[in-house]
Amino acid sequence: HVQLVESGGGSVQAGGSLRLSCAASGVTYSANCMGWFRQSPGKEREGVTSLWRSAISPLGIPYYANSVKGRFTISHDNVKNTVFLQMNKLQQEDSAMYICAIDRRCHDILDDYPIRGQGTQVTVS
Repeated sequence: HVQLVESGGGSVQAGGSLRLSCAASGVTYSANCMGWFRQSPGKEREGVTSLWRSAISPLGIPYYANSVKGRFTISHDNVKNTVFLQMNKLQQEDSAMYICAIDRRCHDILDDYPIRGQGTQVTVS
């Protein structure tokens, strides 16, 4: 079965950078969408970015929330079947639990993804 394992979270000062990873295993469909969402107490869950791709290359351009455009970059390693989220110029507002998800197509809502990771915490001070 499909599993997602996130890593790379931690604590960082404002202005710093972190790179999150989401390793997928057991994926049998050739085209898929991997997305990152974030959730923090008292705030609505937010779709941060998503990347729809074939087994070889991206399909279309990635989606980014306005709040992270120009600071965050999503990428994928075909060999490792891992998606990365490079986060630069981090702000306190970026503090959240970051959760990755996968499906055959992209969704606006995390709950619409059948496969989700456990999340990795990012704290910006």
